[in-house]
Amino acid sequence: MRRSELGSLAPKARLSTSIAARQTAARVVAPLTTRSRVWPGRPYPLGATWDGKGVNFALFSAHAERVELCLFDAAGVREIDRVRLPEYTDEVWHGYLPDARPGTLYGYRVHGPYEPRAGHRFNPNKLLLDPYAKAIYGRFLQSEAIFGYRVGSPREDLSFDRRDSARAMPKSRVVDGSFQWGDDRNPATPWSDSVIYEMNVRGFTMLHQSLSQPLRGTCAGLGSQPVIDYLRSLGITAVELLPVHARFDEPHLLQNNLRNYWGYNTIGFFAAEPQLLSTGLVAEFKTMVRQLHDAGIEVILDVVYNHTAEGNHLGPTLCFRGIDNASYYRLVSDDRRHYINDTGTGNTLNLSHPRVLQMVLDSLTYWVEQMRVDGFRFDLAATVGREEHGFDPGSGFFDAIRHVPALQHVKLIAEPWDIGPGGYRLGQFPPSWAEWNDRYRDAVRRYWRGDERMLPELAARISASADLFDHRGRRPWASINFVTAHDGFTLNDLVSYNEKHNEANQEDNQDGHPENLTFNFGVEGPTDDPVIIAQRDQQKRNFLATLLLSQGTPMLLAGDEISHTQGGNNNAYCQDNETTWLDWSRQESEATLVDFTRRLIALRSAHPVLRRMRFLHGNFTCSRGIKDMTWFTPQGVEKTSEQWMDPVARCIGVLLNGRAGPSVGPRGSLVEDDLLLIILNSHHEIVEFTLPSLPIEAHWTRLLDTADPDSIVEAFSMGAVLPTKGRSLVVLSLPVGETEEP
Repeated sequence: MRRSELGSLAPKARLSTSIAARQTAARVVAPLTTRSRVWPGRPYPLGATWDGKGVNFALFSAHAERVELCLFDAAGVREIDRVRLPEYTDEVWHGYLPDARPGTLYGYRVHGPYEPRAGHRFNPNKLLLDPYAKAIYGRFLQSEAIFGYRVGSPREDLSFDRRDSARAMPKSRVVDGSFQWGDDRNPATPWSDSVIYEMNVRGFTMLHQSLSQPLRGTCAGLGSQPVIDYLRSLGITAVELLPVHARFDEPHLLQNNLRNYWGYNTIGFFAAEPQLLSTGLVAEFKTMVRQLHDAGIEVILDVVYNHTAEGNHLGPTLCFRGIDNASYYRLVSDDRRHYINDTGTGNTLNLSHPRVLQMVLDSLTYWVEQMRVDGFRFDLAATVGREEHGFDPGSGFFDAIRHVPALQHVKLIAEPWDIGPGGYRLGQFPPSWAEWNDRYRDAVRRYWRGDERMLPELAARISASADLFDHRGRRPWASINFVTAHDGFTLNDLVSYNEKHNEANQEDNQDGHPENLTFNFGVEGPTDDPVIIAQRDQQKRNFLATLLLSQGTPMLLAGDEISHTQGGNNNAYCQDNETTWLDWSRQESEATLVDFTRRLIALRSAHPVLRRMRFLHGNFTCSRGIKDMTWFTPQGVEKTSEQWMDPVARCIGVLLNGRAGPSVGPRGSLVEDDLLLIILNSHHEIVEFTLPSLPIEAHWTRLLDTADPDSIVEAFSMGAVLPTKGRSLVVLSLPVGETEEP
């Protein structure tokens, strides 16, 4: 995700400095004459709940002195009524409006002290979104009125802004959650069978030639038949969607005609981003999920529960800050004016507070039960597992999530780091969690770049990183293997650029990681040189083959199979344009790579030995004495300890024995499989690889060669010498039938 300090959220000063504000909130304009009937209602469930007769409104705030519910006209422009919530129970303000209906637009004004040094930033002049809003109507407008302090004053804690922000704010909307799911079923794809495809809903569909203009960039587009047919043709089992929760575009981006394209700036944990809904209705998202499920494809959401879009102490007042700042955020203990910033975005949600933890669990449960998603990828997950003493795999969040029935069957994926103290926690998450494995990414990139001393690290990573994950009953699928992701270079750019080119972000190319472990084959960017083009194409196949033939769970970046390029931008978080939108016209020119990707996924699916349900350590043998996993030198002999230390060795073979211990078959059944030999050669020259001579009367069959993707199936005898071309990967097999005992 984007790691940027949000202190720049405040527009440049254009106003004279206001006098120091009183330490309690000033009175807002006189409230409207209340016309709506209001009854006491209930403190639970939180949010706006339609029960078929009226709407119950409930808002948590431990420190508020009064809460007003503001109702708006159908356009969300004119405030037509203001109702004081009449009851306060267990720190929840609540009321029931018997005349309210689905579609009602509303917001809150929360009264209380404005004492930033004590952690309180109440300002009833600011209209606030409901943290539990299931839908949001309208968009944020650029206005200084959304800030709780007077922009331009030397200290935000000594100024107080009395301007009404309602016109600049979107509105929360009451929804009717009913939906005809029919015979929808969760695909429940076993982890070991999963192939994840990371995508941005907008970028994936924005230029799709088969979609009508209204569907482009939306959930309806992603759920359309042409798009689903393409995903099925690849063999994808799950789409991992970059954040779809309602978000806020930072003012400094809007001022530069940029947008928060990735979406890691959440302001509503229950509502889909309005921009992604062509109809504006929650049902559109549900329809997309149902259609993907019909195709056997799971939906995994990238979620941001570590921070909110309100930024640091200079950020806007949009929701949580104005409702109960001292409860929702982790604040610096000796100066509660400032926020603990373990996320690099200006603030950190306080999951140690029971009501904040409840909100996150309620959000997850809502997306599973009501929206029927199949899993979550947690952005900066080290943050959600951090207690006062630091990261804890037994934290309140991890303990609580184990006890929520709706969350027991979903896929949970951690981005296992943040920028806080001790924030890198790869391999340390609880059982039942999978984790993004950046050590896999770096090892595979370094190996194919030709770096020295990479064989031991490469071997550990492509065998599911047992050194990191083989404990507490965790399984190989816990390692989410990836070579590229949304954050960084695309696959095409990985082999085309040695330097980042982020000038379009308007940050003087200072953003984005400076070291990307890339190799451009002698030319920076596009080239007409056929030799370099061929080398780059082969290197793409090497990366894809390594990823899809490794033990663990593979994750592909959408568009890599059509050589999508971002022009060398490795931090395109703000590029909501042709830089990031997939150019589907490339399907034709990149048909060979698309077909190769299909072949790889099909090969993985056909061979359970590539999806082992237990870690391979080379110590389990079948009756022939062949280990479950054996590493070979180019001479066709098992690699010794001394040979592992050879700094210049770049060619290795690994034999996977499908008859040594159970592999996982369909729906978890136990099956036996072929013996597969995978040869990897990152030398730039041919290596003569002697195929191992096994105690079997059979022939090796070549299934795949990245140096010759169109090669036909070919047989080789035991002990034959196979010329393995420079920078290539070869797969050979010994079928089960040929390895039967005499």
